[in-house]
Amino acid sequence: MRYDEPMTRADKEIIDFIAKGATLSAVADFRPSQEARKRVADLIDREKNASLSHEESAELARYMQLEYLMRMAKARARQFLRRGPA
Repeated sequence: MRYDEPMTRADKEIIDFIAKGATLSAVADFRPSQEARKRVADLIDREKNASLSHEESAELARYMQLEYLMRMAKARARQFLRRGPA
């Protein structure tokens, strides 16, 4: 994602989440908003029918990158939580 591209709702949600200083528990429990989940589901469904524009394909790719990043962060946060205080 370039800095001059418009941010998606999911971009803003995750950036705000990180910027506010999320705790390990908050990271482990993070879920995107219902609106963001619906948008991703719509894009995936339309992708199956090959009806996405170039911009929508790029948007879906960004969502997938964010999904990967958050899955890894959540898994790592859960590991830290299981270990307890250092």
